[in-house]
Amino acid sequence: MPRKTGLGKGLGALIPSAATWKDEHDATAPVQVGVAELPVNSITPNPHQPRTMMDEAALQELANSIREHGLIQPLIVTQSTAGYQLIAGERRWRAAQLAGLATVPVIVKEAAPQQMLELALVENLQRADLNVLEEAAAFRQLMDEFGLTQEQVAARVSKSRTAVANAVRLLKLPQPVKARLADGTITEGHARALMSLDGEAAILKALTTVTRNSLSVRQTEELVRRILAGPKAKAKKVAASAETRSLEDRFRRALGTKVNLFRSRKGGKVVIHFYSDEELDAIYRHIIGRD
Repeated sequence: MPRKTGLGKGLGALIPSAATWKDEHDATAPVQVGVAELPVNSITPNPHQPRTMMDEAALQELANSIREHGLIQPLIVTQSTAGYQLIAGERRWRAAQLAGLATVPVIVKEAAPQQMLELALVENLQRADLNVLEEAAAFRQLMDEFGLTQEQVAARVSKSRTAVANAVRLLKLPQPVKARLADGTITEGHARALMSLDGEAAILKALTTVTRNSLSVRQTEELVRRILAGPKAKAKKVAASAETRSLEDRFRRALGTKVNLFRSRKGGKVVIHFYSDEELDAIYRHIIGRD
């Protein structure tokens, strides 16, 4: 199991107690781990940055503020063969460039690629700077590239295992749904409701209804229930399914995956869906009390 870090404590825990300042015009000489002032053009972006979208207007506003007041919060960088590479603070770095700053304050830290992704992810999560798909993609990258489990990712970003699992599942949605989610046309709640439908065609047809009529999340959930019930469902059967659907929703929130409940006169059955061996293991651990 990878060694745990103190990411849940926030970026303040990463600042060294002993600060070492370096001449601000010397971009080639090695800088000790600590605080320094570096030429802004000696810094390159974090290749593992999870944030893919930036509001240009908000970036210009930040640049105007930096131009007037300076860059108050240091960037976090690591030394590389080409100079210095950002770990966290890309938005501030880009705004500093727009503001015309020659140098910027930084905290120099040794960091492996996994730590660079984790630190950038944590900073963006704490600032609520990521949309849900960027967050989910970063979680997926931590699992695929660095071999972390959902539980380990959850521990590093101070979220529940269920929240991580729910986020990652959104990556399986059809591209048009992800596009509407990224641009804010629909919310995560809408997307989760649409995910219950079987097949891309059904999902996209429902998406059209949702966006055309500006349906709320609750209205979208009801739309999905009607689609799943089928056009020939009897009114009595639909009314009876309201309690069943409520129970399914509670199961889904608890287990972090799709759950179907089927009733009969002699009892019924519960069907729990999983989409990978890892999800199956997480569901098993949750049910037997080892989550």
